[in-house]
Amino acid sequence: MSEANRRLILAKRPSGLVDDETVRLEPEAAPVPADGEALVKVRYLSIDPTIRTWMDDVPSYLPPIQIGEVVRSGGVGEVIESRTDAYQPGQLVFGMTGWQDYVLVDAGERTMQVLPEGVSPGMAIGILGVTGMTAYFGITDVGRVAEGDVVVVSGAAGATGSAAGQIAKIKGAKKVVGIAGGPQKCAYIVDELGFDEAIDYKNEDVAARLREACPDGIDLYFDNVGGSILNDCLANIAQRGRVVLCGAISTYNEDGPPPGPSNYLNLLVRRGRMEGFIIIDYLDRFPAAQLEMAGWIAKGKIKSSEHIVEGLEKAPEALNLLFSGGNTGKVIVAL
Repeated sequence: MSEANRRLILAKRPSGLVDDETVRLEPEAAPVPADGEALVKVRYLSIDPTIRTWMDDVPSYLPPIQIGEVVRSGGVGEVIESRTDAYQPGQLVFGMTGWQDYVLVDAGERTMQVLPEGVSPGMAIGILGVTGMTAYFGITDVGRVAEGDVVVVSGAAGATGSAAGQIAKIKGAKKVVGIAGGPQKCAYIVDELGFDEAIDYKNEDVAARLREACPDGIDLYFDNVGGSILNDCLANIAQRGRVVLCGAISTYNEDGPPPGPSNYLNLLVRRGRMEGFIIIDYLDRFPAAQLEMAGWIAKGKIKSSEHIVEGLEKAPEALNLLFSGGNTGKVIVAL
């Protein structure tokens, strides 16, 4: 294989949004598979907010990306050369690819899975992948959604938030309110995804609108953004209300630790509960959840959308879309 492997490596830890100094394009010779390995050409990258947190030199559930390392991310690729029976040329596989053209996969470690028939790359890294599974277990296991609940989801037009709201509705929530940025996104989650109501955080008073939309309080809040919106939801939490901490994208580009919510004492007064979770704790339960999710997709009960960005070199810009609100649905880079 004479073709070069373009790699986007972490050149400098970012302060704020990723910029031209954060990553560097560094080509090298494409790797050659040894016995028991296969060479995968990366076709699609999954762009997720957590990539930005991995760029910081702070402890997390995975080690930080080191300076000089390929930026870590999931993706889908095509097996183009194989020296193992576990992978056949032409198969599509998904797993951790990183921001690069080629990746070696070791059959013994089974770090990449073959895409099942009928599952598109977008579904594999979106609604049936980590994105959809995060929404599924966040709503069902951590949030313990119950029949008749009033549910609020922030980042509701994003990949995880849009799935979380729909799952809550399927599981019997009485009312699902989405918080999103701008009239177009608010119309999308109500008209296309079946949310009962939308709050435009860019143009409306979120705290006031939450009181109007949820007069008896919020039974379950699925938090993707943290910051002031988390505070507003805590202020309106219902008796025995639950808060699911999925992410805090409003704070990821801030230097230093994010401020704690000033309304946290409402959890005491309302006997509420706030719990965080990391999706890798649920890996062994993915197959059953994916089966249920696939059934909903087949019946048209749950929808997803993809925001495609073309070109490996555009991956940093694609990541920034998640923080500027420039996307609707799952952000994917097509190589």
